[in-house]
Amino acid sequence: MIYRMLAINIDGTLLHTNGRIHKITKEAIDYVQNKGIYVTLVTSRTFASASKVAKALKLDSLLITHGGGYIAKEAGRPAYEKKLEPHTTYDIVRLLEGFPCQIRLVHENFSLANKYKLQHNLLAKTVFTSNDPIFYSQQFVDSIGDTVVDEPANPLTIEAYFENKDDLSDVKDAIQNMFHEVDCLKINDFRLDIIPADVSKWSGLLYLAGRLGISRNQIVCIGDDYDDIEMIEGSGLGVAMGNAPVEVKRAADWVTRSQNQKGVAYMVKEHFRKQQPIQFLRKMNIIK
Repeated sequence: MIYRMLAINIDGTLLHTNGRIHKITKEAIDYVQNKGIYVTLVTSRTFASASKVAKALKLDSLLITHGGGYIAKEAGRPAYEKKLEPHTTYDIVRLLEGFPCQIRLVHENFSLANKYKLQHNLLAKTVFTSNDPIFYSQQFVDSIGDTVVDEPANPLTIEAYFENKDDLSDVKDAIQNMFHEVDCLKINDFRLDIIPADVSKWSGLLYLAGRLGISRNQIVCIGDDYDDIEMIEGSGLGVAMGNAPVEVKRAADWVTRSQNQKGVAYMVKEHFRKQQPIQFLRKMNIIK
């Protein structure tokens, strides 16, 4: 199989646990781009945050951000976006406010969060770990519900960080039963993301591939978490990181090394070193 696209998750995949990209990984991305492979990032991060990573990798491609809800190359110029409706946002926020949790409405240019202070120390440190640039505004208010009454909001995502994993399960069940226009993603035992229905990393990847004339069988994707499973299973070559949960590894065609063992670089060198450059394959009429 000839692969024409490489889609990479960011956190837990591309980045080491210290939040940095190793020089060898950057070299591997350069190597595969020089072969004419279209490289994109597929992430739940904001576009502003993903753009920083793309810049470090010298990527000039459309990025799939906000879990598939916002695809763009430049800020403010989306190729695709899908947001939650204001009335749905309000109703879900009111439901969430009945539980002890941090609520964050995430837009492409800013976020709005309540001032709830998480008592779970480890969780509190991970709430805002998206490395959003300084120009990405993060506003805190006493009540999001009261705020969106006066200023209706249509975010790309609602993030909820819970103190208790049982509360997360109860909220997830309630939202899925009451709101058919949204989907719930359990990111971990304490974080739940609410996004528009039919939005996912995989749907975003399919949109981009279709735009570029690339079939799903020509896509290689690398991920590490539960929300990566769909694209790992659906792509031509699905790769799980060595640090991924067992369920993610089971969904993959191949398991690479962990993020701290430069798993992305190892995988790229193993699977792309024998593939001829895309330009050469076109010249030889092997592909169009």
